[in-house]
Amino acid sequence: MIRHAETADAGAIASIWNPVIRDTDITFNPAEKSKEDVAAIIATRATDGHAFFVAEEHGDIVGFATYFQFRGGKGYARCMEHTVILATEAHGRGFGRALMSAVEDHARAGGAHSIFAGVSSGNPAGIAFHARLGYREVAVLPEVGWKFDRWYDLHLMQKML
Repeated sequence: MIRHAETADAGAIASIWNPVIRDTDITFNPAEKSKEDVAAIIATRATDGHAFFVAEEHGDIVGFATYFQFRGGKGYARCMEHTVILATEAHGRGFGRALMSAVEDHARAGGAHSIFAGVSSGNPAGIAFHARLGYREVAVLPEVGWKFDRWYDLHLMQKML
């Protein structure tokens, strides 16, 4: 089941997000998220008119997706960027596709024209996932992410909504 995240979900979301932050090159950010950090992100998305969704199975959160304005300023108000992360056991079971559908539908209904995915070169599965959803690579930013004592490229993938 896909539903809007609530602040009560913040701990479960952090428990999915933090291993990705800590142990993988999927994200370049090295700072783990506290339950309070995640609750604040959920609240900010709602205030901004964007959304934060969770995938739930048998009462457990198994993934999440959210979106936000791509860059600041009114000129970018119809261009979004998203984050989608699944618990390891949820991969390959349709949760990512369902979360992305919810994000894209919500963004489209809010007037968004396009949405970006910023995908690490260390995440070829993420690049393939987005390509299957109709995202196309529009740029590669060489060596912009630093993690685990090495540089990573950032693949920008875009979908018109």
